[in-house]
Amino acid sequence: MREFQRRQLLEIISSLHILHQESRDRLVKKDYATVQTALSDCQEAAIQMGEAIEKLAGVGMEAVSLLEQYCEKLYHVSIQLEEISGQKYYKMLESALIKAENEISHMAVKKEIVFLPYKASMWDSLESVYLAAKEDKNCDVYVVPIPYYDKLPGGSFGELHYEGDEYPKNIEITDYRMYHIEERHPDVIYIHNPYDEWNNVTCVPENYFSKNLRRFTDCLVYIPYFILEECEPEAQKKIDGFKHFCFLPGTIYAHKVIVQSEKMRQIYINEYMKEANPLGLPVDRKMLESKILGLGSPKLDKVQNTEKENLEIPDEWLKIIEKPDGTWKKIIFYNTSINTLLRYDEQVLKKMKSVFCTFEEHKDEIALLWRPHPLIPNTIRSMRPELWDAYQKLVDDYRKAGWGIYDDTADMDRAVVLSDAYYGDQSSVIYVYQKTGKPVMMQDVNRI
Repeated sequence: MREFQRRQLLEIISSLHILHQESRDRLVKKDYATVQTALSDCQEAAIQMGEAIEKLAGVGMEAVSLLEQYCEKLYHVSIQLEEISGQKYYKMLESALIKAENEISHMAVKKEIVFLPYKASMWDSLESVYLAAKEDKNCDVYVVPIPYYDKLPGGSFGELHYEGDEYPKNIEITDYRMYHIEERHPDVIYIHNPYDEWNNVTCVPENYFSKNLRRFTDCLVYIPYFILEECEPEAQKKIDGFKHFCFLPGTIYAHKVIVQSEKMRQIYINEYMKEANPLGLPVDRKMLESKILGLGSPKLDKVQNTEKENLEIPDEWLKIIEKPDGTWKKIIFYNTSINTLLRYDEQVLKKMKSVFCTFEEHKDEIALLWRPHPLIPNTIRSMRPELWDAYQKLVDDYRKAGWGIYDDTADMDRAVVLSDAYYGDQSSVIYVYQKTGKPVMMQDVNRI
């Protein structure tokens, strides 16, 4: 049985208590017809509760037996209405109902937790929380990947995508078409997509917007899929570069927001209040301090818990990584980001061509692992359609050449753990990579 289901049963019992009082008063006035109707309603409610408990918790529950005893009291009272006083009538029914109420109040309940990722490549922002919840015997845990649309130029919806088959093998997936959130009302919902309709590149269906999910759970939890550059809460110039992340729909509508550190928590609180107050939102610092928690990012947990020896490396990658003598080349993780693409347009493509030429010259000693941001294709089609043909040709030429690795899988952490150094754009990946202690080098798009 779930907590919200037990709560519903107790709400029914509360209504029966009120019905006892009202029918007692009617009995004092000798309004027997109204009292009989009330007794019939009480019996019907008790029968329905008993059936619900057996369906939820199984047969043989003590609460069901006590509800049956309550029904017997209802029957005995109904056949002697003209002989008993209103007070005796009330005490008989109340004593039986209170016993059932106490038993239901102490019945064991399980918490239902559902994770709603949309991009498989962003699953690492939720995985360690999922694994911990899965270990709790008092929790029923579901991972329900949700679909998403491409955004076309002008904001209309394009193709619908679903990545439910791209998750790690140890993650049990539930089809979103089989999990009805409104009916199930999970105790906790975890999300990593904070944008709702604000995203210019992709969009989940409206029923999965955070403002709607909030209505179907007691606790909506938002964990960012990214990691931001750490800085002091007073470093406003740096904060201005990412402060928009602190006031997105996911942050606004979630009951809890989990961020990467205590310093970032203070930044989120400060920036949230700056945005919320002019809009007249009912917010105070004490509320935000209980809502926004600096508990760390599961993305870091994922990288730190992944051993290089346990990675599943595709055979086509190994052909590029291994030298003729069986030893490995140095592996460089080359990361290209959305922000850099949007800022520099065609210059980015020229830079990438230059990078590929340089690494191809050193392919006998270095293996380049190119992992563009998973949403770059969607972004180009939506926001830079004039670059699409040139970008697609760049990708095709790189893959056909066969001297470097092209990683478009959902597993970003494999690239981080497998590689020996990072080279590429400013990106949230850098802050994950730095935790490994391996070298990080930024590319200068204007140097070719």
